[in-house]
Amino acid sequence: MPERRTVALVTLGCARNEVDSEELAGRLAADGWELVEEAADADVAVVNTCGFVEAAKKDSVDALLEANDLKDHGRTQAVVAVGCMAERYGKELAEALPEADGVLGFDDYSDISDRLQTILSGGVHASHTPRDRRKLLPISPAERQGSAGVALPGHAQAAEAPAAPPEDLPEGIAPASGPRAPLRRRLGSSPVASVKLASGCDRRCTFCAIPSFRGSFISRRPSDVLGETRWLAEQGVKEIMLVSENNTSYGKDLGDIRLLETLLPELAAVDGIERIRVSYLQPAEMRPGLIDVLTGTDKVAPYFDLSFQHSAPGVLRAMRRFGDTDRFLELLEQIRTKAPQAGVRSNFIVGFPGESEGDLAELERFLTGARLDAIGVFGYSDEDGTEAASYENKLDPDEVAERLARVSRLAEELTAQRAEERIGETVRVLVDRDDEEDGLVGRAAHQAPETDGVTLLSTGQELSPGRMVEAKVVASEGVDLVAEVLSVDGTSCTEEAAR
Repeated sequence: MPERRTVALVTLGCARNEVDSEELAGRLAADGWELVEEAADADVAVVNTCGFVEAAKKDSVDALLEANDLKDHGRTQAVVAVGCMAERYGKELAEALPEADGVLGFDDYSDISDRLQTILSGGVHASHTPRDRRKLLPISPAERQGSAGVALPGHAQAAEAPAAPPEDLPEGIAPASGPRAPLRRRLGSSPVASVKLASGCDRRCTFCAIPSFRGSFISRRPSDVLGETRWLAEQGVKEIMLVSENNTSYGKDLGDIRLLETLLPELAAVDGIERIRVSYLQPAEMRPGLIDVLTGTDKVAPYFDLSFQHSAPGVLRAMRRFGDTDRFLELLEQIRTKAPQAGVRSNFIVGFPGESEGDLAELERFLTGARLDAIGVFGYSDEDGTEAASYENKLDPDEVAERLARVSRLAEELTAQRAEERIGETVRVLVDRDDEEDGLVGRAAHQAPETDGVTLLSTGQELSPGRMVEAKVVASEGVDLVAEVLSVDGTSCTEEAAR
C-alpha cells in the first residue's frame, strides 16, 4: 500500500485564486494525495498567495509564517508557496522567506505532485526566475489559442490529463474532458463556485502589475466552460460566478468578441444551476448586446461589477483608462433602464499621482450620482514594475490616507442609502448558510460572495444552503438587507407549511 500523503491548500486573494487552488487539489487528488482542511493535519501546507497590493502580500507572508510554525507542533513537515506572489517574485521571495520550503510558479502546476513529493522527501526544487508572462503568448490574440507549452492556470493542456480514464479518477474530481480543461476538486461545500472564463489581461493600466505575472489575455473555450459548469451542478452548486481579469474581452481570441452573449443563455440552461453571475467588467468595453443579455436572460443575475477606478478625466488618462463622470452615469442609466433593480459595484483608487482636489471632488460627484450597491476604495501606493511608480507629483502618504478616509466615509454612507432604497423590493435570495448568530444568511442577485453584503432572512422554516427563495426586503443594516421569505423554490411559505 502506498504511503499516506496529506496536503492542505490555504487560499488567499480573489476568486481566481480559489479556482486555481481547486485545480491544484484535483491534480493532487488524482495522484493519490489525501486532501485535508487544516494545515496542522497535513504533511504539506500549500499556501496559494496573492500578489496584488501591499496588504495582500503581507497577508500572504503572514500565512506562510503561520503555516511554518506548525512544523514545530504538529504533523506539518513542509510549507510551499504558490500563486501570484510566488509567481511574481520567485527566487526573491524564497531568499527573503527561508521559512518556505518551496516557492513554485505557474509553470510548476502541471507537475505539482512531483514537486511536493520532492520537497516532502527533503529534496530541493529551485525557485523559478520571474519573467514577464505577457511575452509568452503571441501579440495577436487570434494566434494565442494554438500556443503549446505555456502554463495557464485553468487551461490545462491535453497532455497533462491523467493516464487513467475519467471513471478511474477518485470520486469528486472533474475529469480533464477537453483540450484545455483542467482537473478540479472542490475544497468546500458552498452552493456557489467560480468558473474561469479566461486568464490574463491585455490592458495596460499604469497602476496594475497583474498582466506581467498573469500574462496576456486568453479565453477558455465555451465547451470547457460549459463542461465544468455541468460538473459543478452535479456537485450541488447552484450559483456560478464567471471570473477572469476582464470578462468583457471574452472571445476576442476565438474570433467572436460577442461570445459571452451567446454563452450566458447556454450556462443558464444547465440543469441544477439557479444563477449565473458575471464579474470583472470593463466600462470602456461594455456594449448594448451584453447589457441586454445581462439584464434580460432568465437565471443570469443583472449584476454589473464595473471597474471604474476613478471618474476624473485627467486621472483616468494618467491611469491609461477611458471615460468620465457623465459617460459613466450614462452607462448606469442604460443598465437601469433595462433592469431597475440591477446591482452595481466598483472599486476606486484615491491619491493617484497628480490627483487634485478638483479631481477628488469629481469622483465624489460621480459616487453621489451613481447609486452603487458596493464600493471598494483603495489608497494609491507604488507597485513594483508599474508605469505609475515612475510618475512625478506623488501625493504625501498622509494626504493619501486622509483622502482614503474621506472617500471611504462617503462610500459607506452612500451604499447604506442604496440598501435602504431597496426596502419594499421583492428579491430572489440564494441561501448560503444557517448562522448561529445571524440565522439564515443568503444573497440577492445584486450581492456577490464576500464583497457586497448579505440578506438576512426571516422565516419559520429550516432551509439548507442552496435553496432559492423569494423574499420581501423589510429593512436594511448598512449594506445588508433584512427580508421576509415569501416562497421557497417557487412554493409559497403557506403551502410549504401545510405540507
